[in-house]
Amino acid sequence: MRAQALADHLAENPVDDEYQPLSTYFPEKEVNLVEVIPENINAWKMFFDGAVNAKGVGIGAILISPTGQHYPATARLRFLYTNNTAEYEACIMGMNMACIMGMNMEVDLDVQELLIMGDSYLIFRQAQGEWETRDIKLIPYRQHVEDLSKQFKFVEFKYIPRFHNDLADALTTLASMLPYPGNTHIDPLEIQVRQRHRYCNAIEMEPDGEP
Repeated sequence: MRAQALADHLAENPVDDEYQPLSTYFPEKEVNLVEVIPENINAWKMFFDGAVNAKGVGIGAILISPTGQHYPATARLRFLYTNNTAEYEACIMGMNMACIMGMNMEVDLDVQELLIMGDSYLIFRQAQGEWETRDIKLIPYRQHVEDLSKQFKFVEFKYIPRFHNDLADALTTLASMLPYPGNTHIDPLEIQVRQRHRYCNAIEMEPDGEP
């Protein structure tokens, strides 16, 4: 992960007359404690991820309400992209979901505080203004993320390792690998959790003559 973040950073900052020595600190290099982050009971959580492979590119985002309700979304990109643009597309898709959540009459929820989490170290550094964005393809993305952030009362960006972003990663991988069916409608993905073995749900009862 450190190598990928460094490669992305170098690709966006080619050497020119204004070159400055690169001084980048990777916090996971020397981990000697685990910080417990206080839980904000009013904040929504958003996980996002982008997946690029030989089959295509998919993006996914998941909104989690303070009460634990999950609202997943996924999409397949069909235009020129890079790893970083896919990550930005996923982040913006999730933020747009949070912005319009209060406009949905069926849900009727208003997201005021949002904690955004993902495994793209580059995006979080740029979103927080710690890294300069010099790639002309990413400048509009960063600006749009900044504009969307103003729609919320409170927004916080947090980098998380990939193994903590497994659900969003699964959605993006699914979207990137499934063949696109054109204009065919695809029903939303439904995940069920079962607490018993399948045969327990298929036990035949003897009729007793009662209704």
